[in-house]
Amino acid sequence: MPPQRVYALPRQRSLLLPAVINPFTHDLKLTKAEKIKCFLLGIILVPLRGIFLLLVLMVMWPVSVMITFRQSLKGAVEPMTGWRRFMHKRVMTFLGRLYFFGMGFRVVVKGKQASSVKAPILAVAPHSSFFDAIVCIEAGLPSTVSRSESLEAPVFGRFLRCVQPVLVSRKDPDSRRNTILEIERRAKSGGHWPQVLIFPEGTCTNRSCLITFKQGAFVPGVPVQPVLIKYPNKLLLLTLCQLYTAVEVEFLPPQIPTEMEKKCPIKFAQSVRAVMAESLGLPVTDHTYEDCRLMIAAGELTLPMEAGLVEFTKISRKLELKWDSVKKELESFANIACSCKGGRITIEEFASFLKLPISPALQELFSLFDRNGDGTIDFREYVIGVTVLCRPANNEEVIQTAFKLFDIDEDNCITQEEFSSLLRSALGVCDLDVHSLFKEIDTDGSGHITYGLYANCSIYHSDKIEVSSQSSKIYTFTQTNHQTQLSDTIIFF
Repeated sequence: MPPQRVYALPRQRSLLLPAVINPFTHDLKLTKAEKIKCFLLGIILVPLRGIFLLLVLMVMWPVSVMITFRQSLKGAVEPMTGWRRFMHKRVMTFLGRLYFFGMGFRVVVKGKQASSVKAPILAVAPHSSFFDAIVCIEAGLPSTVSRSESLEAPVFGRFLRCVQPVLVSRKDPDSRRNTILEIERRAKSGGHWPQVLIFPEGTCTNRSCLITFKQGAFVPGVPVQPVLIKYPNKLLLLTLCQLYTAVEVEFLPPQIPTEMEKKCPIKFAQSVRAVMAESLGLPVTDHTYEDCRLMIAAGELTLPMEAGLVEFTKISRKLELKWDSVKKELESFANIACSCKGGRITIEEFASFLKLPISPALQELFSLFDRNGDGTIDFREYVIGVTVLCRPANNEEVIQTAFKLFDIDEDNCITQEEFSSLLRSALGVCDLDVHSLFKEIDTDGSGHITYGLYANCSIYHSDKIEVSSQSSKIYTFTQTNHQTQLSDTIIFF
């Protein structure tokens, strides 16, 4: 019985597009009137504010030097006490508020901040700019997590030392583990240490959603107090050119982890994020900092930067992919899509790259990649398609589609010429000898392979099949003969 036509496979709803496609870019469009207003106000306000801020910094710097004099940030660090703590909590906090006031910020605080005993960790979101440091001021300058390189910054590096940050070093391979251990040590000190303030998103967004929360704040399994930061003014990037910038900081009730969440930081992070997203009225997505890295990589490969967005957390978890693997797929994708407008692959480019004619079977293969049915394949669809289709899969739908790729003349059987032609084209090897492989599948010696023979061979050898890829053109199953250690290649996709 000839195989029935195969249509696009059902989609997993969990892999559908996110509510926000690109949470990392700001689309700021100013009207002509707004541009004129910013220009005129900037002429007056920028110089005045610049002078005021300089005066505040001239007071803050010597105070910070006094506080941090002979204070170590490495080794067995202990929290500040006595006059240092008073200067840090009172004087530096006052000067910090004065600094942001000089920049034109008007802060409204809602809710009540919990003590370090009731909530050792503060989780702040959404994180959108360096102005978010205003939360640190309003929270009384708690400890933060910072890169060790930031301590070397002139003036502001000294201010950072005052909060005794948990340091992260890119040069230290054990830095991530040590950072989490230090956060846990401070969080479980019973109030001995000040609270630790963390931006769990790990990178800046455009405030259109909440992206994946990193686990660091939730590993200790202690209560976490969510803190929301809102900027009602849309012209945040033009702060110095506005009369004032409204900021709202809201302390939500501390979130106490369940026993399951204590054992699984990911669930605790998701629970806290859900509470914050509901309060903000924002959707959540599974983007993360790795998506930013992929955007940069896409730009370097002459693709549109947004082409690199894949919702890395979701893709890596569901498809068991590492960042390096996704990066390699991006390079393969760029080889096909770099000449396409918008960094998307059409079926013409798809067929051209595979060196195959556009046929119903190829269209069905294309539709397996084209998840949203818009007639193109973006990088996210490409990664999902490559990963799913590369994996051993001998279900009826996959076998039918693979059979049709070989059956070029659509007579429901594969001749050795058809078999050889597709293999040579796909693998780019002109003198490829496929005679022995063809004979192994053609068990009845008829000189052609029927659908039944092809399916039986695929199912019978499923326990010996491993996936490989040839130049990202066509995805193959390599079957190893244990006696001769030779590899025969059977194309499925």
